[in-house]
Amino acid sequence: MTETAVVILNYNGRHFLQQFLPGVIANSGTAKIVVADNASTDDSVNFLTENFQGKIEIVQLESNKGYCGGYNAALKQVEATYYVLLNSDVEVTPGWIEPVIQILKQDANIAAAQPKIVSFHTRNEFEYAGAAGGFVDSFGYPFCRGRIFNTLEKDQNQYNDTCPIFWATGACLFIKSEVFHRHGGFDEDFFAHMEEIDLCWRIQLTGQSIYYTGHSKVYHVGGGTLAKSNPRKTYFNFRNGLSLLLKNLPAMQLVWKIPVRVVLDWLAALKFLLGGSGDDCLAVLKAHGSFFWHLKRDYFKRGSSSKKTIPTIYKGSVLFGYYLFGKKYFTDFRI
Repeated sequence: MTETAVVILNYNGRHFLQQFLPGVIANSGTAKIVVADNASTDDSVNFLTENFQGKIEIVQLESNKGYCGGYNAALKQVEATYYVLLNSDVEVTPGWIEPVIQILKQDANIAAAQPKIVSFHTRNEFEYAGAAGGFVDSFGYPFCRGRIFNTLEKDQNQYNDTCPIFWATGACLFIKSEVFHRHGGFDEDFFAHMEEIDLCWRIQLTGQSIYYTGHSKVYHVGGGTLAKSNPRKTYFNFRNGLSLLLKNLPAMQLVWKIPVRVVLDWLAALKFLLGGSGDDCLAVLKAHGSFFWHLKRDYFKRGSSSKKTIPTIYKGSVLFGYYLFGKKYFTDFRI
């Protein structure tokens, strides 16, 4: 069996493949490179066949299954000890794989990990999706070392360490294949966005851990599929954020944290509206409608281990800290 497989999920991303795939091939050593095409309607598959024959494997999916379903279907066809789920808009660096794989090898309890994620366009600044490792607060709002909401830190080697985190970004997710399949992969009802947080949460509920190492670095374009301000992304983030809590929080916390989170989301919707983003405001309301419509479905996804509390969850509110108390950097929060 191949030790490491780098798997890139592609949908109409020929331009990213042309720009970044040669670097992935050149800098990934003996790792197998797989491009899983999510039923693209551009000429991605022809481009790959004509230019990378013998250098990569191509998995063609019959329909666009989104990020979650696409990877779930593709990884059933990839045999390797370790998977690296890599966005197509990522520039890798020489030796990027080895430091992260070593983290997974050194401790059987470590299930997944990520490298440092830096902005492709502003190369001394952390990138929004993942930065130096992800966390969530008491109400399920995600943030990162190096990124609190829209405030991005400069990369000044302050996170060149190795440490446990709560979630590893789906933009460059290293995960043991056995763990991925044992947990059923991504929740396909999420479709896209925050699915890696859900998977990392479920993994930790079984006693395993997630790690970050700053000894590997990649550059992420970001917004390659949906821009940060896209109402469709707003919809997925607010809907899936509530589903995260419902599926994984201890029952005694659910009864009060879901209502509080709903009120906080309404305040966010009002902020969108007052700021001229009516479409984003509507997206939040639609997200809540979908969440409550599927409440029973998601509740029954709760496992028996959902009663556990994970120590890497920030016990306070990052939202209040950021907007009310001016805490803009990860070091402002005691985690």
